[in-house]
Amino acid sequence: MSADFLLDSTGNTGDVLSDVFDLVEVRGMLSGGFAVRGPWVSRSAIEDPLKLFAMVRGRARLTTDGVDGPVELGPGDVAILRDRSWLELTGGSGDGPRAEVEAPVADPSLRLDERAGDNGSDVVIGGHVDLNPAGRALLLQALPPVAVVRAHVATDLRHSLDRLLDEATRGRAGAAFAIRQYAQILMLDVLRAYLDRADLPAGWLRGLTDARLRPALALLHAEPGRPWRLDELARSASMSRTSFAERFRTVAGVTPLAYLQRWRMLLARRALRGGDVRIGALASELGYASESAFSTAFKREVGESPLRYRSRVRPG
Repeated sequence: MSADFLLDSTGNTGDVLSDVFDLVEVRGMLSGGFAVRGPWVSRSAIEDPLKLFAMVRGRARLTTDGVDGPVELGPGDVAILRDRSWLELTGGSGDGPRAEVEAPVADPSLRLDERAGDNGSDVVIGGHVDLNPAGRALLLQALPPVAVVRAHVATDLRHSLDRLLDEATRGRAGAAFAIRQYAQILMLDVLRAYLDRADLPAGWLRGLTDARLRPALALLHAEPGRPWRLDELARSASMSRTSFAERFRTVAGVTPLAYLQRWRMLLARRALRGGDVRIGALASELGYASESAFSTAFKREVGESPLRYRSRVRPG
């Protein structure tokens, strides 16, 4: 097995955030959407750890458990809810009682009706972020209960939402496929905008977005099986050993060696899910002196042996 198998197939080892997002399987999944005129309210329970709502057109107030006061959403704004149990969206203007609108259901084709093309209608798209266990640990650690990305500071969002709306309302051939792809791009735009502007806590995401650490992280990602020394990594970041070690722990929340071990385990899980690689060969490729050493490290990180993990996660 070569390192090309373990790394992202693009070979772009300098883009460490893409490397990690690919391995933790961050996927934006649309649930559906609705278009409505006049006063309205939509209530629903939340079952997903990360829920997403995009205000494609119009304005609304979002209320959820554990958050003081409503969150105002304007055209093009996107909200991500972490570990919430319910939400309420209210919007629209005019006289009369608020119409009860069903929350977006499991309909990734969106199927917005003709009102979505009417500039007088409010349009909402909902979805969730699909993650494997490693991804949950990565993102849930860094996101607040409600994270809002504003359209005026993330212009790419407006473009992604417009494309989604166009595909959802025109009924062209291949629309369902296009919507799935645009949902992925939308999720990337949302996370990118949030990471660029948020004061992230110490942890993986903050480390991945730190410009000073980026050269060293690129080396760790490019050659995970190499026995990296602290002075080599510090030199790549143009820092002293002491300054580098202190910054790495402060920003990433772990030592460089602990980061490397976790990165190796993410690579190992992907290799075990996707092929018939021999455990011994995988251990050698990832820099372990023996199969037993690798198996011990894997069980400590994942909670089960490599063989048991492969038999459990691979489709029968």
